[in-house]
Amino acid sequence: MRFYTVLRGQKEEVLFSPDGGQNAYAIRELGLPYEDMDRLIEGLTEEERRSLPERAKGAVPVEWESVRLLAPIVRPRQDLICLGINYRDHASEAGSFSKEAFGGERPYTIYFSKRVSRANGSGEPVPSYEGYCDSLDYEAELACVLGRSVKGISEAEAESAVFGYTIVNDITARNIQTRHKQWYLGKSLDGFTPMGPCIVTPDELGDPKDLAISSRVNGEIRQQSNTKYMIQTVAGAIAELSQAMTLEAGTIIAMGTPAGVGMGMQPPCFLKKGDEVVCEIEKIGTLRSPVE
Repeated sequence: MRFYTVLRGQKEEVLFSPDGGQNAYAIRELGLPYEDMDRLIEGLTEEERRSLPERAKGAVPVEWESVRLLAPIVRPRQDLICLGINYRDHASEAGSFSKEAFGGERPYTIYFSKRVSRANGSGEPVPSYEGYCDSLDYEAELACVLGRSVKGISEAEAESAVFGYTIVNDITARNIQTRHKQWYLGKSLDGFTPMGPCIVTPDELGDPKDLAISSRVNGEIRQQSNTKYMIQTVAGAIAELSQAMTLEAGTIIAMGTPAGVGMGMQPPCFLKKGDEVVCEIEKIGTLRSPVE
């Protein structure tokens, strides 16, 4: 199953697709009361979830040309939880760019947060912040969205708490990130959280530890890897975080990025106005981010 958030006329709506996005149906027209993705994630019962394909039979699908795709969770209720340096090849390129900021031994998973008041949908522009940011960078990442609140969950049980998966482009101002010696500000400027194009449920996605992940800038391949090279897994991150922290339904966890980002190139090659980044993850789709 896939879930989308779209702008239809002047109203945001949640859509459900049983067939990989070929056809999509407005949740409220299927007789369910959920007005946005957060409410759907919190409230959708297992009985309602199982009934969705049957409810869609005979219903009129939404015409994609009549809607504008938004981020699946437009206004996350909390900061995103992000994993840093979670692919070994990215650890090497990051350390080459700045040993002070990224070097050294890291025996434990790095977690940081990314503030977002409004996430960008696929096709929505990323601001370049000329005069403030001189090193705008991209990071294609798999992200999981929790479907229920958990605390103290085991690694074996953790994936059962996942509502679905999406793509996050962890846009970063590298000069701000490295100047402040921590990552919060450089990751959290308005417009720095492209997300989408949808949320894919675990039954459709399959194993999150074996998905091709890539990014292109202006059509040129930059990142090309697989989630099997993540150091910390989705289940491991959920379990570790939840040991002493309540993770609420709707929590978004971005799982880090592989090598190939702009700061890792020789010389570094950062984004500029007019560029377009396309992040792609197998079985989820593509996330386009033009820079303005």
